[in-house]
Amino acid sequence: MPGWQNSDRRERLPPDWESKIRPRILRRDGYRCKVNNTYGERCPEVAADVDHIRSGDDHSDDNLRAICEWHHGKKSGAEGAAALAAKRRRISKKYRRTEVHPGLM
Repeated sequence: MPGWQNSDRRERLPPDWESKIRPRILRRDGYRCKVNNTYGERCPEVAADVDHIRSGDDHSDDNLRAICEWHHGKKSGAEGAAALAAKRRRISKKYRRTEVHPGLM
């Protein structure tokens, strides 16, 4: 899967993720994407992925949903961009001037 090169997500999944949890969630959701569009209609695409609704390592059934590849990529990309932006903000704070430059006075 593209984008997993720098991620430790797979190592944090439970050992029975592929054999039990993922198939159970896909079956429960009828192998259809559970994401609603802006009109409140359910996405008609086939779901091949299982998504954690809330970030983190909560693998309980109420935090998992079937999701199509397109929506999963969109959600994961947005989460990755937000994490990168937060990291850049933290780094930029290290180099922020604490006093006004004399030429700007």
